Amino acid sequence: MSTSSASTSAAPELIAVERSAGIAWITINRPESRNAMNRQVLAEVSAALDEIHDDAETHLVIFTGAGEKAFVAGADINELAQRTPVDGLAATMQRLYERIENFPKPTIAAVNGYAFGGGHELALACDIRIASSNAQFALPETGLGIIPAAGGTQRLAKIVGIGRATDVILTGRRIRAEEALSWGLVSEVVEPEELKEAALRRAESILARGPLAVELAKTVVQHGFTVNPSTGMLLERLAQAVLYSTEEKAEGTRAFIEKRRPNFRPDADTAEHS
Repeated sequence: MSTSSASTSAAPELIAVERSAGIAWITINRPESRNAMNRQVLAEVSAALDEIHDDAETHLVIFTGAGEKAFVAGADINELAQRTPVDGLAATMQRLYERIENFPKPTIAAVNGYAFGGGHELALACDIRIASSNAQFALPETGLGIIPAAGGTQRLAKIVGIGRATDVILTGRRIRAEEALSWGLVSEVVEPEELKEAALRRAESILARGPLAVELAKTVVQHGFTVNPSTGMLLERLAQAVLYSTEEKAEGTRAFIEKRRPNFRPDADTAEHS
């Protein structure tokens, strides 16, 4: 695992991690296999998330794939062919993607090319998805005699509706970038050479906001979606009550009144200019 910051760890082989300006890029680095996910990749992503979780200087994660052809073109079929019912119950990929969905720091999928199977499900687990114009999404698992079981049957229906999700899962058909945009599956479509910059712009917009407000907003949206409306409203009130007690809220309102940008991370700013 490579990194551009001073904070490094043992170097795995199949992902690259670069950390700069509060952002961690996790790149799946198997271009010869269209960045297919195998057990080692899953383990390395999990280890990278451990580091990022504990890194006070990293506030957001962007996932992408090496090369221009594929974000992640699914699970490694050679491994998939050997899986047993015990592997199905272990659900290693499903559990990792659940962790990404619930990660306290915001996540963005910068989808460059094919996002099939487990790659599509990885993108679904992220908070925000931005696609290059050559991106394609698919859940082709039923053609292999299995189902998308890393969250695909659940998250896709939440995002695009049960009718469209059922169509995509039963037929295995591909969704091109512009169709994904019209469905709300992705937030933005840009040319391939503009994808990194578009993801950075979105990340910087998030990082300019109150960090605790962002974390609680993510939590309330996710959990409020799965409960009854009264419980969702209660979660919203409780989160707001917490935020009303913080210096973050005081700084945000002061900055608005004083017509300046809020400084939500003064320690980080001091460190950057020291």
